Amino acid sequence: MLGVQDIRRGNGTSADFILLGLFPELRYLGILIISILLIYLIAFTGNAILVLLIWADSRLHTPMYILLSHLSLIDLALISTTVPKMVINFFSGKKSISKVACGTQIFFFFALGGSECLLLTLMSYDRYVAVCNPLRYSIIMNSRVCLWMALVSWGGGALNSLVNTIYTMHFPFCGSREIHHFFCEMPAVLRLSCEDTSLYETVVSVVCIVFVLLPLGLIMSSYLLIFLAVLRMNSPEGRRKALATCSSHLAVVSLYYGPAMIIYMTPNSFHTPEQDEILSMINTIFTPMLNPLIYSLRNKEVLAALRKVMSRQFILN
Repeated sequence: MLGVQDIRRGNGTSADFILLGLFPELRYLGILIISILLIYLIAFTGNAILVLLIWADSRLHTPMYILLSHLSLIDLALISTTVPKMVINFFSGKKSISKVACGTQIFFFFALGGSECLLLTLMSYDRYVAVCNPLRYSIIMNSRVCLWMALVSWGGGALNSLVNTIYTMHFPFCGSREIHHFFCEMPAVLRLSCEDTSLYETVVSVVCIVFVLLPLGLIMSSYLLIFLAVLRMNSPEGRRKALATCSSHLAVVSLYYGPAMIIYMTPNSFHTPEQDEILSMINTIFTPMLNPLIYSLRNKEVLAALRKVMSRQFILN
């Protein structure tokens, strides 16, 4: 356990926070960190390839794939907000993070997380229109609407995060400055405040209803309507394709919303810092890795675009 003496020996200044890292008492922590680094590289590569494929192949310039490219951009940025700092701290032995850097990490984490919540909701609406109202799909989901969906996702997440970050970091921090986490996660930082933050935590829970429960309710409603529409389909191929697309989206939703609901919408006494770290790993590390795999491996258009690029590269070589 790090303390004041560690700070004085060069682990940071008295104004810095100390990130204790991922499971500091774990015996074979190095193996876990290397595994997470490999996951990060897979996630970064997978999301980057998916974005490039969608932007480069004109056949993928449809609302579904454009929204998917924004999801990959969010995931790419989200995992890069937490993992590199954690890996650098582990291998360098320096666990300090300045207050400004901590606030910046909180802002980007909350902004990207909120953006993903909104984007997943809008993606479910896109699938609802495609399955339940296919004849009007090109009219309803035109390029202008798709652009506004992306802007609302990014802008809504950033605005919500800016307010929460400013208010979180305005609290005075006294005594221990050790954050029991591998990044500056808001609940972990609030535990260090020497003021009562219970009222603010209640407000955060209410805000999470808007960014978590309300979107989740809309997503489940969309897929319920989609499921009912699929049951009425006469074409087995159409039914299979619709269910495959929707099931991949629901898999992403469950992986993302489940941990977020436990961390931000239940009292701190209901879960330990170690449990929060596990849930955050699912949310910020594993989900960004799985998203491109779930969407691309079950999608013929993406695989066809990938084969086209690979064959073109083979011919050039």
